Amino acid sequence: MVNAKISGIASYVPDDILDNHMLSEMVETTDEWITTRVGIKERRILHLEGEGSSYLGAKAIEKLVADYNLDKNEIDLVICATSNPDYRFPSTASVIIEKTGLKKAYGYDIQAACAGFIVALQDATAYIRSGIYKKVVVVCAEKMSSMVNYADRTTCALFGDAAAAVIVEPTEEENIGVIDAVLHVDGSGRDHLLMKAGGSVKPASHETIDAGENFLYQEGKQVYKNAVTDMLTSSLDVMQRNNLTVDDVDYLIPHQANLRIIEAVSSRAGFPSEKVLVNIEHYGNTSAASIPLCLDEFKGTLKKGDRLLLTAFGAGFTWGAMYLVWAI
Repeated sequence: MVNAKISGIASYVPDDILDNHMLSEMVETTDEWITTRVGIKERRILHLEGEGSSYLGAKAIEKLVADYNLDKNEIDLVICATSNPDYRFPSTASVIIEKTGLKKAYGYDIQAACAGFIVALQDATAYIRSGIYKKVVVVCAEKMSSMVNYADRTTCALFGDAAAAVIVEPTEEENIGVIDAVLHVDGSGRDHLLMKAGGSVKPASHETIDAGENFLYQEGKQVYKNAVTDMLTSSLDVMQRNNLTVDDVDYLIPHQANLRIIEAVSSRAGFPSEKVLVNIEHYGNTSAASIPLCLDEFKGTLKKGDRLLLTAFGAGFTWGAMYLVWAI
């Protein structure tokens, strides 16, 4: 039976660093306050005028193509996971395809917020298993700074800009690649994590901009509670469905939203800290890009056959978990 595997991975972060000391000069906060509550020391920010998420995504794909000597003409599809599209239309995938010269590829965007990578990877897996496509690029590109209010001390410390991309291809090797996933969505969580204006319900206006409604809004306590519960439950569900114990899983790679969330989920699931991959300290929450960015950073640690558990939670609410056997 043909399955889908990740056969290459790359990421890109901007050069400019916004650390906690710099933030403390912009808004009433401190390094100690941020570090204690969310475990973040710095984040990367894209400052290039006229460039958005597609710039980040194109850079990640260019590195992916170069690192793995990919033939651009063989790439069939680009799935872009982003909460920060360059435009309301056209798709950011189409802009990335144009920038990277992937002339034979079709492309589209998905919006699953911080769960975007596992949702897009599940899509790619379905295409590969069906035989419709042979080479699919999943790219997660997030210019989170474009939706952050740097006068809001409760949210401005959380987010950073980044992109990561993987190439997904068929494999006939047993027990390699994407094995299983559970995905959920609950629209009743909308009011706790959203951008209130700028969409078709409430188009941008002088009034909405003056009210700051074009920035991300988050009710931290409610999001924390749901994130811990839902990431934990979905992770345990995937493990149970595949007869996995903590001993069977080599690494847990959670969405890098908040170190306290990561610690709560991993400890309640029974994972020791050495089995949990974390890089939030240097990048903050990069939304859909956070899991593949973390995978790329630790790819020197990972080895073929490692059993990985990925889990994420984001706006929607949307969340889930995926069991993946590393193929690189």
